[in-house]
Amino acid sequence: GMTGTFHYGLQVSIINSPAEYIQSFIHETWLKRYGSSPSTQMITLMWSLIVSIYSIGGLLGSSCAGYLCVRFGRKKAMLLSNIPALLGAALMGLSRLCGSFEMIIAGRLFSGVCGGLTQNVHIMYAGECAPRKLRGLIAITASTFSALGKFVGFALGLREVLGVEALWPILLAANAVPVLFQLLTLPFFPDSPRYLLIDLKDKEGCI
Repeated sequence: GMTGTFHYGLQVSIINSPAEYIQSFIHETWLKRYGSSPSTQMITLMWSLIVSIYSIGGLLGSSCAGYLCVRFGRKKAMLLSNIPALLGAALMGLSRLCGSFEMIIAGRLFSGVCGGLTQNVHIMYAGECAPRKLRGLIAITASTFSALGKFVGFALGLREVLGVEALWPILLAANAVPVLFQLLTLPFFPDSPRYLLIDLKDKEGCI
């Protein structure tokens, strides 16, 4: 769950560094397709859509969080959130290779769905699993790891790291790393006691 919120922070900040490269990519792609340069307004529109569609994805993910938590449980809901995250990372990472800025837009949308899910499910799952004395401390890990993800995103975006024109697709796909870590480790964790007792009526499992 902490890696999920880390992914959220990473994805929020990581898009800022390659802004000029992505806008240049939009211009080049448009020129190759249609044989004419796009207007400044069109490039601005596409860039604004790339940035803002993450929030739309977040809204969709947040809206589904409650249903998925009850239908599949808190742990499985977080595991399901890995699917749009990996799909989004793949789309953004392969966008230049495929010559499609629309893949960046779609990738940001899927990443937003993951962010909306994990921001809600993490707090629920961690709070329900934590011992009473540590519940407050565990609850603030959502904001802590979001901030840490933003910091790492800015660090990766430095020109000395991945913030150069040749590497911007790798930078955008870097959010797959925390997702893969969660995918490999989360299955070994127990499900929420509250979910087991109230939704599954499994008193022994809850205890």
